[in-house]
Amino acid sequence: MFMNVTRAIGVHRISQKGFTLIELMITVAIVAILASIAYPSYTRYVIRANRTAAQAQMLDIANRQQQFLLSNRTYATAAMLASSGYALPAELSSRYSYAITVGTATVPAYTITFTATGAQASDGVLTFNSEGVKAPAEKW
Repeated sequence: MFMNVTRAIGVHRISQKGFTLIELMITVAIVAILASIAYPSYTRYVIRANRTAAQAQMLDIANRQQQFLLSNRTYATAAMLASSGYALPAELSSRYSYAITVGTATVPAYTITFTATGAQASDGVLTFNSEGVKAPAEKW
């Protein structure tokens, strides 16, 4: 009777478990398709997030301009702001350059221009002026 039990155990086969090469290739293809769809959306999201940071900085500069106007009866140029200690944050200065144009008419006026650079270059130019006009409108 002991012999029959031994033979019964010897008859069982151990099945191997795992993935075939075809299954792995299909999985890789699905992941590649999903990544090709997700990556452009991610880059657009990063550009929009950087644009929002630039817009917030433009509004901060506009606030500084109003304070400067109250103190000096004129708006500040970019050089004047820089000499007073203002600088773009490092994470923003690598993505945008800025300029301030001060009007010379009787009524003081300014225009803040942020120009996208580097990986952000596809975003273009953002402007904000002393009258509160934001351009281009579709990016605000």
